[in-house]
Amino acid sequence: MPELPEVETVRRGLQPFLEGATIVTVKARRPDLRFPLPEAFARRLTGRRINQLWRRAKYLLADLDSGETLIMHLGMSGSFRVHAIGEAGGASAVAPGRFHHPRSGAQVHDHISFDLAVGKARHEVVYNDPRRFGFMDLAPTERLSQSRHLANLGFEPIGNQMSAEAIAERFAGRIAPIKAALLDQRLIAGLGNIYVCEALWQARISPLRAAGDMVARNRRPKAAAERLALAIRQILEEAIAAGGSSLRDHKLVDGSLGYFQHSFRVYDREGQECARCGGRIGRVVQSGRSTFYCPKCQR
Repeated sequence: MPELPEVETVRRGLQPFLEGATIVTVKARRPDLRFPLPEAFARRLTGRRINQLWRRAKYLLADLDSGETLIMHLGMSGSFRVHAIGEAGGASAVAPGRFHHPRSGAQVHDHISFDLAVGKARHEVVYNDPRRFGFMDLAPTERLSQSRHLANLGFEPIGNQMSAEAIAERFAGRIAPIKAALLDQRLIAGLGNIYVCEALWQARISPLRAAGDMVARNRRPKAAAERLALAIRQILEEAIAAGGSSLRDHKLVDGSLGYFQHSFRVYDREGQECARCGGRIGRVVQSGRSTFYCPKCQR
């Protein structure tokens, strides 16, 4: 599943092509992805102008001049690519990119395409998804926060909202492990397994520690909560700046991969030496997911 940095990286890559563009045509090559496409999906999008492309948690959101918002989720293997369309209507070029792993370019997995126009410029944006765990939906923009996808999301972990006070408010009294609490999208939206492992390492906090242990008896945040809030912001900002981890199918919009995976401190490094203390990186399974951490310096 893509994590927040991957989705934000894709958003930034798509933004120059989508924002301000008019959707000339939409081709849906199947009636469903993970879920059935909305009723009259192509008709409701055709002719509409995209006012803004933004992100909420792991969702890409395109606000339309019709008063609806296109909600997009990449699932496990969804990705976009952009083709420049020549005057004759054919695809004249594919956005360049370097590949560390073979990308899914098989047309059989090209499920939805958007023909976009900005002035005289024309581009085709293609959504490819071999596993079809991604989805697209439409919701009224004015009631977007109440939609079934966004209604129960917590606060964003980047920006001013991520603070020790916010962590204390949500984790007070919780006996679940801190790792599980951080992955609970109802508390904090967008965090995933990779960057939670990295943030806990940077903050020197064991993933086995109870979430409520971040909070003092007066419900004020402990020093560990201060370290954690700072670590989360730094790790996500670093990942976004590097282009996301781009593991497996999650490539940049131009097909290239990010490089942040090469600087992981603990994720997927079981048995290797901890860069901070020289201990050995361990792995435990929590709620069906692998957790990587250093038992020596994460307490």
